[in-house]
Amino acid sequence: MQMGLIGLGKMGGNMRERLRQAGHTVIGFDTNAELSDAESIAAMVKQIDSAPKLVWIMVPDHVVDVVIDELAELLGEGDVIIDGGNSKWTHDGPRAEKLAPRGIEYLDCGVSGGVWGITQGYALMVGGEKETVAKVQPIFDSLKPAGDFGFVHAGEHGAGHFAKMVHNGIEYAIMQAYAEGWELLEAADHVGSVRETFNSWREGSVIKSWLLDLAVNALNEDEHLERLKGYAQDSGEGRWTIEAALDLAVPVPSIANALFARFVSRQEDSPAMKMIAAMRNQFGGHAVQDVDEGPTRLASAPGEEPAHPADQ
Repeated sequence: MQMGLIGLGKMGGNMRERLRQAGHTVIGFDTNAELSDAESIAAMVKQIDSAPKLVWIMVPDHVVDVVIDELAELLGEGDVIIDGGNSKWTHDGPRAEKLAPRGIEYLDCGVSGGVWGITQGYALMVGGEKETVAKVQPIFDSLKPAGDFGFVHAGEHGAGHFAKMVHNGIEYAIMQAYAEGWELLEAADHVGSVRETFNSWREGSVIKSWLLDLAVNALNEDEHLERLKGYAQDSGEGRWTIEAALDLAVPVPSIANALFARFVSRQEDSPAMKMIAAMRNQFGGHAVQDVDEGPTRLASAPGEEPAHPADQ
């Protein structure tokens, strides 16, 4: 097949290469001219000489509508737009409705695989009409891993991005569990090599996973992660997962805690922890960290015995 691909970053650029290796013709466009095969979106569309024309978008959610509006003026009846970025699923239905009067078909596709997808294949979760999916199935087949798994037509418009949103929420929780286990092992004196312990779990264990493999890769590069700062950004899908859970009254405490843990990582000096330290000192006389002078302890109230050091 022939197709256009807008957005040639870490994901989009590798997807272009994987599709070309599979025999497809891909004309890419990116705001970085060094990566582009065309000088503009219009020039890219013009180079697609097959029908229907297919354009796949891999850009941040906040600019998807700008790109779709431009494509709407360049495409026509039967052509297809696929949004493969991490867009919010509630945006997909309105986008499809906006394109429908022009006869332009729309699919939303959640894509997982990161930088490894070029060789391992991508997990694809697609939302939209089954007839439209069938039109571009050869593209999905080339992007997904070999075998029976890695692709699902999840449902109507929005279902693909909804599935990917939940996928990323689960990813947050799994990563947090591995991280907490690693920290506990590092803090103990009983385990000689935390790295080798993690490595031993990669086969025969019920917690083996690709994320565990990647964790071991990181430990092989920096055994105690001394070169990294403990700061983790969130890209939005975790927040959207929790919002959806609130709307549907579905409890997701592990995902929620994993998201909030990332927020904590951005605070070098947590305001909430300051209040906790202050309250512990007030009711129990626990040591507090003075910014200038180091650990101190407030005096007991007149006539009181010194408080027991344990929380009361």
